[in-house]
Amino acid sequence: MTRARYQQVSLQDTPYYHCISRCVRRAYLCGDDPVSGKNFDHRKQWLVTRIKTLAAQFSIDICAYAIMSNHYHLVLFVNEQQAKGWDDAEVIRRWTALFPRNAALIATLQKNKTSKAAQKRLQQQVSLWRERLMDISWFMRCVNETVARQANREDACSGRFWEGRFKSQALLDEKALVTCMAYVDLNPVRAGVTDSLEGSDFTSIQERLINHAKKVKNRSYRQHRLLTRRNTKHLVGRQAGDRQAKLRPMSEIGGASEASYHPLAISPQSYFDLLEITCKTLHPEEYTAHRITDTLDEKNRLLNELGIDGEAWMKSVTGFHHHYSVAAGTESALVHFHESRIKSGVSLKHPHKWVRGVHSSRLLYGTA
Repeated sequence: MTRARYQQVSLQDTPYYHCISRCVRRAYLCGDDPVSGKNFDHRKQWLVTRIKTLAAQFSIDICAYAIMSNHYHLVLFVNEQQAKGWDDAEVIRRWTALFPRNAALIATLQKNKTSKAAQKRLQQQVSLWRERLMDISWFMRCVNETVARQANREDACSGRFWEGRFKSQALLDEKALVTCMAYVDLNPVRAGVTDSLEGSDFTSIQERLINHAKKVKNRSYRQHRLLTRRNTKHLVGRQAGDRQAKLRPMSEIGGASEASYHPLAISPQSYFDLLEITCKTLHPEEYTAHRITDTLDEKNRLLNELGIDGEAWMKSVTGFHHHYSVAAGTESALVHFHESRIKSGVSLKHPHKWVRGVHSSRLLYGTA
């Protein structure tokens, strides 16, 4: 049963969310379409550009993304403190940059400074816009609507481009956050589109590797090849500055709640190494059984600080969306999130009977 978005998003529990949108009928409307014989890879660039442009105005940071041929994934961080720290002028500037026609309303209200009704309406409007600028639903709406209109104009047609509203999952703790980011970054590898991180076009892991390669003086062959790929020109060349937001730095990705905030237990290089090893393990035909065991042991050392064993890690990064519903995390985090939703007034058919995802959480992360 579908639920209102406010019943699935709780910033008190976590600012991190995994969002997914799929093309209508899961058709390849953003890739190589086998039915029409046309290639729509350029629409992937539309999505990347639109997502980054919106992130520069919204109080929402991009932790990970993957643009596939018939769907895309985002891991978002809602920066509530930043939005609340903006003054009214900053809120108006950001909102009218997204919706220029609303500037006329603000101009009219500001002209009537002596009118208490006009000033009250202005404050209400700014307050509403502030809330919307840290609202995942408004962010995803602005992404999907713009891209759908562009695609329909290109195809000279009308109707749905996306199959429905986006799906979202609350990432309740560090384990769920890191696992989900890896799951998103490894989408092209799992789908068989590529067998390397460098070849994972239109993903955040490729962008992070490019940003890292730019800073290296003595680049390796793989780094040089990465910087000269045709599909990475939009990341290698001159950037759009303040008009497009950058990825949230790994050093700023931490605990799921403000009270328990701390940086990730792994460094950016450790994250690269972890995904590299995982990428190799996803293609066992290229390695002997002994080699696979060695890579699992090495991966375990990297995951020790997160408290995730190698087998659980592989199950998570290959089927994260099958294990959880509206939230992902350890058993205790899921139970707490479930109770928090009930207290906030969410109507559940059997509120105290079943918490979806607990069984999977026990198998993947234990009972902590």
